[in-house]
Amino acid sequence: MERYREIEKSIIKKYRKEIWAKFVKAIKEYYLIEENDKIAVCISGGKDSMLLAKCLEELKRHGQFKFDLEYIVMDPGYNLENLEKIKDNLNILNIKANIFNSDIFKVSRKLDSENPCYMCARMRRGYLYNKAKELGCNKIALGHHLDDVVETIMMNMIYNGRYGSMPPKLHSDNFLGMELIRPLYLVREKDINSWAKFNNLSFIDCACSVTEKRVGSRREIKNLIKEMEKLNKDAALCLFKSSNNINLNTVLGYYKDSKYTSFLDEYSDKK
Repeated sequence: MERYREIEKSIIKKYRKEIWAKFVKAIKEYYLIEENDKIAVCISGGKDSMLLAKCLEELKRHGQFKFDLEYIVMDPGYNLENLEKIKDNLNILNIKANIFNSDIFKVSRKLDSENPCYMCARMRRGYLYNKAKELGCNKIALGHHLDDVVETIMMNMIYNGRYGSMPPKLHSDNFLGMELIRPLYLVREKDINSWAKFNNLSFIDCACSVTEKRVGSRREIKNLIKEMEKLNKDAALCLFKSSNNINLNTVLGYYKDSKYTSFLDEYSDKK
């Protein structure tokens, strides 16, 4: 059996419980894919997006309804070594992707030298939506997993003083009719790492020259969550569940779109 077939088999056999079942559950529970969707699978070159591509390919092959996929890889300014690594992995996994160029790494550092990661993320999203629209897609799929969601919650609380999560899907504000979906939403990162190791696969990380030189706040949050899990092994899962279990009677205030509501607004009404 060819290597890519063995890798595909491992997703639905060895990692059926840890990856495949959770992937399918997210698709169904959050209505991420509908009949006749055309989805741009955004591959960064990391383990998460590569796994996502294979999961969606498998679902398309054996799913209950018809949808189409386009695999896209944006080169934001990778060095030659990282770009070749991505191409090698695409060949190993038998993924035929559309690779296109941008100058995001260079421009984001110029626009915001203090926080280039934020600017880079925003610019990436715009380029991906544009490419997806060009290819006739109505959705883009990103490889964010459950641990990304938990880290986002923690980062918003600790660094921004607000509660904000990462939803499994959302409508684009700037691209009418386009949606973003996160099919690996319920999958744990440790299981993705295990899948990659089992199949003897290695992938690039962020590959940005800025983050190569310093430890980012997200990595600090990862370490903090690991410490929390020493006290409670289910700490990350509890943080994840908290975004689906908010008691508005106990919060001081919240935003809905751009409107702010204080607990005092409703408190005075109950006199």
